[in-house]
Amino acid sequence: MRRIVGIVLAVVLMGGVVAAVLAGREADDKGTATKTVRMVIGSEKAEYFADPAVVKALAAKGYTVKAETSGSWAMEGLDLKGYDLAFPSSQAPAVELAARHRVRGTLPRPFYSPLVVVAHRSAAQVLAANGLATLDTGHRGTVRMTALLDAARHDRTWQQLKGASRYGELSGTLFISSTDPESSNSGALYLAAASYVANGGRVVADRSGLDRTGPLLKKLVTVQGAQQTGSDAVFRDFVSGAGNPLVWVYESQVASLLAGGQKPDDLVVLYPDTTVDSDHTVVPLTDDGKALAELLSTDKELRRLAVRHGFRPQGDASEFATDTTYLKQRLTGVRQAPVPTSAVLHEMARRARG
Repeated sequence: MRRIVGIVLAVVLMGGVVAAVLAGREADDKGTATKTVRMVIGSEKAEYFADPAVVKALAAKGYTVKAETSGSWAMEGLDLKGYDLAFPSSQAPAVELAARHRVRGTLPRPFYSPLVVVAHRSAAQVLAANGLATLDTGHRGTVRMTALLDAARHDRTWQQLKGASRYGELSGTLFISSTDPESSNSGALYLAAASYVANGGRVVADRSGLDRTGPLLKKLVTVQGAQQTGSDAVFRDFVSGAGNPLVWVYESQVASLLAGGQKPDDLVVLYPDTTVDSDHTVVPLTDDGKALAELLSTDKELRRLAVRHGFRPQGDASEFATDTTYLKQRLTGVRQAPVPTSAVLHEMARRARG
């Protein structure tokens, strides 16, 4: 009897193994094997690629993504052997990476984000009272870059602004906090926007432009002291109430915070009247990297999730946030400054850090 039972169990087990093999072959025949794509990305996209909904949407298309973060400008010094794509936060470092790795053709730009200044309500109200900003709502307004840079040029302090004495947290030199421009994209783009304004509405393209704008840019950076190398840490500090009352960040960081259900009463988003867009640009290093970049640009679900994380998909402003209490759905009244070449930006950052 025991021998019969053993034979039956063996047959059942063999049947299970055969079924599993057949199922595996059937799955392979249907093309459900997942491709793993390795990428290095700017830190501001880490939450997007870690989102379970994004992971699920990519898996449905046959992809598993392994993402590592780096400052966008620091990517130029990385050994990218074994990676399928690099995904810095703007076009300038992407163009540099493409040239270095001999990537030809148009570089995909799935989504973008303008740079904005986040302010505590007290700071925004004082700026508005002194002609340095205007407020559209209690949580949204415009910062006048020419006036703000003029204040920086003359080392104005908060105490010199009318109304600031009511707020104990507003003291010392008036400045905007940014990230390290030598390693971080957002910090470099702060210099790009400021230099464009300081250069009379012309992009800095040569040594004379660098000489003309350099002293002001150095003042904008050195007044900050030690700088963070990534925008995530700067924004988290601001939201927690620490640090400077004015911080240069990606609009996407604010939009992502709001989409997550947080609506800080103390937060005011100031759109610079002259700013720059951070065009998140893919440098495909393999065919799999190129295919994934195309998917990020065209797949409706991935575009929807990009909006949920605060990014503006290329081509359709109506997809972006409809709650305009804090944000502008359309960037009316905001002038987009051209970004200098990578070589000029590097030299600009080097001089500013001095």
